[in-house]
Amino acid sequence: MPVSRFLRAALVLGLLSAIGPFAIDMYLPALPAIGHSLGADVGAVQLTLTAFFLAIGAGQLLYGPVSDMVGRKPPLYVGLCLFTLASIGCALASDVQTLVAMRFLQGLGAAAGMAIPRAVVRDLHTGTEAARLMSLLMLVFSVSPILAPLLGSGVIALTGWRGVFWVVALAALAGLLLVRLALRETRPEAERVQSSLGSAARAYATLLRDGHYLGLVGIGSTALAGFFVYVAGSSFVFINHYGLTPQQYSLAFSFNAVAFIGMAQFTAPLGRRFGMVPLVKAASTASGVFMAALLAYYLAGGDRMAVLIGLFFVSSGFLGLVIPTSSVLALERHGAIAGTASALMGTLQMLGGALAMGVVSLFANGKPLPMVVGIVASALASVALTWLTLGRRQAGPAVQRVQG
Repeated sequence: MPVSRFLRAALVLGLLSAIGPFAIDMYLPALPAIGHSLGADVGAVQLTLTAFFLAIGAGQLLYGPVSDMVGRKPPLYVGLCLFTLASIGCALASDVQTLVAMRFLQGLGAAAGMAIPRAVVRDLHTGTEAARLMSLLMLVFSVSPILAPLLGSGVIALTGWRGVFWVVALAALAGLLLVRLALRETRPEAERVQSSLGSAARAYATLLRDGHYLGLVGIGSTALAGFFVYVAGSSFVFINHYGLTPQQYSLAFSFNAVAFIGMAQFTAPLGRRFGMVPLVKAASTASGVFMAALLAYYLAGGDRMAVLIGLFFVSSGFLGLVIPTSSVLALERHGAIAGTASALMGTLQMLGGALAMGVVSLFANGKPLPMVVGIVASALASVALTWLTLGRRQAGPAVQRVQG
């Protein structure tokens, strides 16, 4: 693929993937204000995040097989339309229960933008070229946690928290235009003939019996779960506990995304030089070490915000190597059912994140320690799955496939 088309594909797919996360990151600075406005406690407000993650996870199970059957573009149209309407519902919500319900519908719409772009990557490339495109996609995708909180805090200052949802509705409309004008169909009709509801069920059964695939998905899922715990708790910790303003919190949150974005761009060259399996093993282990150091610091009585930001910054950089690389490896064997494989991966990632957030929210008190424990437990689970899945005997064939 020529460089210009390669970059164009990364830009379009990254922007579509970012619409859902944009709806998360942009309203993070508003979480305390939403609680005050709707008379809801911390746990109830965090449930608006959990509902979104549950829906965006479950919805992918439908969009993936459907995209194998009818092509990649039609499900994107449906998902983006649903997302737009639900965003308007969020903006008009008068109580936290309505907001939770609308966030669930919003997540169902956003699921299309999460599952289908990864399938398009697999349609176009495998191996290190797929890792390169995936990392570029994540470069665009990762602009969301940098810009969205900053934009969100500005919108909140001008219009209040409801304005955030009007803005994400406009972003979804822009996504519809992108799909219509800038995204070509990558699932030809000839490849759809063998796809049906029965074949989707068989494909899911095949994937659920593939321990290597599930292990690779688990590596990324548990790594992302720690980030989701940070997303759910960080605004309360930084704003209520450490006393930052919403604007200062947005900058602190964005700082960690810089590490993730920067390191993700090294996945392809490092994968070519050292092999993608050794890269995942080294980066996952390093992330776990730094997170264990963070937990030890807080258990010893430390409470400096700079330590929290600094150690999470380093860990985020290593996750920028783990997540795109493990995703490519997971899809490598399943090109014929890329939409279904991508959907199941996305579902397990989101459900894992929702579960982690739900458990941590039971202990949330606005202080750092419950959030830190959730982050570290997720990181160490990712390290354990990495070594169970990619041990010496299992690694060889995967390295040869990817580098061949």
